[in-house]
Amino acid sequence: MLLRSMQQAIYTPFNSGHFGLAYGAYTHFTSPIRRYPDLLVHRVIKALLGGRRYRFMPAEVSTPRTGRARPKAVSVAGAAMARAADKELQPWEAAGAHTSACERRADEASRDVEAWLKCRFMRDRLGEEFAGTVTAAVGFGVFVTLDELHVEGLVHITELGGEYFRFDEVRQELRGERSGMRYGVGTRVRVQVSRVDLDARRIDFRLVREGPDERLLARGRPAVGGAAPATQVLAETLAADRAVKAATKRARGAVARKSVGQPVDAGATRKAAPRARKTAPRKRAVR
Repeated sequence: MLLRSMQQAIYTPFNSGHFGLAYGAYTHFTSPIRRYPDLLVHRVIKALLGGRRYRFMPAEVSTPRTGRARPKAVSVAGAAMARAADKELQPWEAAGAHTSACERRADEASRDVEAWLKCRFMRDRLGEEFAGTVTAAVGFGVFVTLDELHVEGLVHITELGGEYFRFDEVRQELRGERSGMRYGVGTRVRVQVSRVDLDARRIDFRLVREGPDERLLARGRPAVGGAAPATQVLAETLAADRAVKAATKRARGAVARKSVGQPVDAGATRKAAPRARKTAPRKRAVR
């Protein structure tokens, strides 16, 4: 999410600094060389270490200029220098635009191949169940990344339950209007592989209601690597509290009816007695 909120970096001969690092001057290069822009930076550094200036003059420049405004010359000599500088920067601008576009294309190609390979791998695992973590929430569902395989798939909003879920853009989560159940980034779930589409590079999951993680959450304890939703824990705690109060009330009613000679419901007394023995502390006789 942080990367998507930032502007994409581009290669350019103009020194604009680095906003994120708060540097007034910035360039980058890798060693060993992985990209053509890194090769150009290596050549420039090597030339500067040798006491000369590296001039990049490709055989053909086919990429149009970026249209950056130039300062106006105030004299004939200044105009000549500006034309010379502009002529020298044209190949660098063209190389920056070309290499930036090639890097975008290479990233898209690598992501597409990786997505296809993951789909091909998961096609043989249809019906299997895995533990995972919600890594993104959108209006039509949540994306879940499996813990063991690091494969991401979609749980469509129709698979989340029989109620209406509203997308909260600020909290990046889906919340059920009736139950208050929330699915956001970091939520631990257990899913089953339901569908794999190689052409669309898409993997679909469905939630498993009776998985190990769900049982841990139902008891009010956090699952491995995550915590139970607060709304679910609160609802189950209130239900257990109501059950205890009802059993205690039945036991007190049975005792009261017995004291006044009314018939006692033996079944209710037997049901309430074990709960009363578990909850009431035992008294010890003191000699």
